[in-house]
Amino acid sequence: MKNTLYKGRFFFIPVGIAAIIALVSFVVMQLWNNLLPDILHVGTVTYWQAMGIFVLCKILFGFGPKGGRGGAPWMRRKQMMQERLAGMTPEERERFKDQMKNRFGGWCKPDKDWREEWKKAPIAEKE
Repeated sequence: MKNTLYKGRFFFIPVGIAAIIALVSFVVMQLWNNLLPDILHVGTVTYWQAMGIFVLCKILFGFGPKGGRGGAPWMRRKQMMQERLAGMTPEERERFKDQMKNRFGGWCKPDKDWREEWKKAPIAEKE
């Protein structure tokens, strides 16, 4: 019995995934065609266009959390920075923060006027 289930999973898992994608694409198509033409005055979509919209959304917004990091890479930056800071000692954390302050050079601080420094800089550095 166990051997049969082991062999069957190579068939049933891809079929199951295809069925789920087909069902979600159908739901996306129905929601789009029943809601958006009246709300946003857009045209209706076919089944294959709905599948393309679904795949595009998955690429752009990620596949969700599955025991790990969820979302698209640009949405995970805060979480990745928190993990990086959590693995540092307090001295390393302070050194890292100082390096970031030096790297950005006090950017967006109202007490420092960039115009004065610009006037003092040599012409070659201004370009």
